[in-house]
Amino acid sequence: MLLTSTRSRSVFMYLLIVVVCLSLASCAGSKANFGQKGYTEEGKASYYSRKLQGRKMANGEPYRHGKLTAAHKKLPFGTKVKVTNLATNKSVKVKITDRGPFVQGRIVDLSGAAAKRVGMMDSGVAPVKMKVIRSAAKK
Repeated sequence: MLLTSTRSRSVFMYLLIVVVCLSLASCAGSKANFGQKGYTEEGKASYYSRKLQGRKMANGEPYRHGKLTAAHKKLPFGTKVKVTNLATNKSVKVKITDRGPFVQGRIVDLSGAAAKRVGMMDSGVAPVKMKVIRSAAKK
């Protein structure tokens, strides 16, 4: 009888350890949902021309070359993202205020001030990693 209870206790402990490990593994590997804090994308960034200064963006506000703003195809307006130039390792935090870019392979269009901070004024286009640091406020 003692052998059976020890054996069943060992099997129970083994199963418990397996369940806990599987639970932890599923949590560690989960990615953030689109637009939520932690969501990331990699691709190319470009930046707005100074000629667009004052023109209305998709959110209704005028474009300001000196502000830290950006355009994304689908992220909600007001989402804050950190964009890191993978060539220079420089980063900038920007707010999504417009739609675009509409060129294949590009994931974000930066304002002039943001592009300058990540060191891409000369190249015009740079490989970047973009990470959501704050989701847009719910209305």
